[in-house]
Amino acid sequence: MPDKRAHRGPHPQDDELFSPKAVTKLRRALEDFSMLLTKGYAEKSTLKLVGDRFSLTQRQRLAIMRTACTDQQLESRAARRLPMTAIVGQPLLLDGYNVLITIEAAMSAAIVFKSRDACFRDLAGIHGTYRKVAETIPALELIALFLEKTEVTNVKWLLDSPVSNSGRLKTLIGKLARRKGCDWDVRLLTNPDTELISTDFTVATTDSVILDRCKKWVNLTRQIIQAKLPQTHIIDLSPLT
Repeated sequence: MPDKRAHRGPHPQDDELFSPKAVTKLRRALEDFSMLLTKGYAEKSTLKLVGDRFSLTQRQRLAIMRTACTDQQLESRAARRLPMTAIVGQPLLLDGYNVLITIEAAMSAAIVFKSRDACFRDLAGIHGTYRKVAETIPALELIALFLEKTEVTNVKWLLDSPVSNSGRLKTLIGKLARRKGCDWDVRLLTNPDTELISTDFTVATTDSVILDRCKKWVNLTRQIIQAKLPQTHIIDLSPLT
């Protein structure tokens, strides 16, 4: 069945799955899951163990998986995280879909989770195909406005070329950049992760694989949401971060 969604919004059951009572349980589950990962247990089997113990649904388990990290990951990521003020006038590489979809989700009333590593993450997925939604252009405009205000102008968007409609999104971003006068370079790459991990420039992403291997990064989506989207439905699964 084709994806006909007009928004990146919440799942119909999210109010129940992430109610205040459920969040209390999810915080305990996140703590246990992260502790076991820190001890070296395998992610897949550990998620099943913890999910079964707390009777979590698949969507709740996805939230736990995306927001957890080991103590070692927590320390390493924090050590390489830079404030936006540290990259004024310097190039910034954006993990394109990662950044854009989170901002789209925040703008469409979807739940955004504060993770253990202080990143903001959503539960949206593109499953090999990107579909433009009502929030796409407003999200791109908001990203442009925020980067201009923080004096980060040399921006390179990296998009996954295997994802369907990446070419259309590249064209859309390019048109908006020209209209806004932004110095944006949009690239289609088979595997953007490789460049995001190897670059000496700062990257913007919340992808755990990239965060654990890149040289330096900024928590861009969180800063945009906190500064420009105060109405966002944020659930803090790790209140100590």
